[in-house]
Amino acid sequence: MSASAQPWPDECTGAVSLTFDDGVASQLELAIPLLNRYGLTGTFYVNPRDDYATQLLPWREAAQQGHEVGNHTVNHPCSKNFAFISDNNRKALEEMSLDDIEREIVEAGRRINEAIPEQGPVSFGYTCYQPFVGKGPTRQSYVPVVAKHCVAGRGKGERPNDPRYCDLWYLWSTPCERMTGAELVGVAEQAPAQGRWAILTFHGVNDGHLHVAAADLEELCDFLARNRHRIWTAPVATVAQRVADYQRSF
Repeated sequence: MSASAQPWPDECTGAVSLTFDDGVASQLELAIPLLNRYGLTGTFYVNPRDDYATQLLPWREAAQQGHEVGNHTVNHPCSKNFAFISDNNRKALEEMSLDDIEREIVEAGRRINEAIPEQGPVSFGYTCYQPFVGKGPTRQSYVPVVAKHCVAGRGKGERPNDPRYCDLWYLWSTPCERMTGAELVGVAEQAPAQGRWAILTFHGVNDGHLHVAAADLEELCDFLARNRHRIWTAPVATVAQRVADYQRSF
C-alpha cells in the first residue's frame, strides 16, 4: 500500500473495526454469518491450543471470507487477580518474563500461519487487555514484543484512536459486552464524527461470558452497512497498515 495523505479510503471520514476474542463457538455460528450477510469483515482473536490444526479449520474458512484471524497467545495468560487464572493454577502475567510472553506470541503466530498460510500479517489482541509481565519492581510492558511480531496490537482505552498519534501496537478499544444496539451504534458513530478509528471488542454472542445479544450486534451491522459510504469497516490489521502509511506521510 502506498503512503496516503488521508487515513481513510474514498469519502469515508472514520473507521470501525469489530473484534472478537477467544475464538468461541458462537462467533463461528452467529457472528461470522451475520457479518457476512451485511458484507462486513472483522477480526477474530484466537488461542490455537494443542489440536490447533483441527481447531483452526473453520477459522481458515473465515479468513478466506475476508476476516482476520488474529494472535491472542496460545494459553491466554492474564493477571492472577482473575479467578480463572488463580483458581486453576494457571501461569499469570505477574509470573512471566518478556521471554515467556514472546514464546506465547511467536508460537501462536506460527500455528496460525501454518494453518492459514495465505492470510499474511496479523494483529495481536492483548489478553484481558493487559500489556505487562512481572510485578512491582519487575513489571514491564510487553508492547515492544508485540511490535516485533505483529502489525498492530489491540488493547483497551477511553475513546476512538486518533490516526495521527495512536500507538499501533497498543490501540484503544471499547469493551461492548451487554451493550444495546443503540449503544453500539453510538460507539461506532464516534468514528466519523471525530475523524477517528473506533475499535469495538466482543466475546460471546447470545451466550457465554461477556456476551452481546445477536439482535444488538445485528443492529450495529445494519448501521455500518448502510453507512459504508462514510464509515470504513475493516479488520484491525487492514486499518493499521493504512494508518501506518498515513503516519509515515507527514
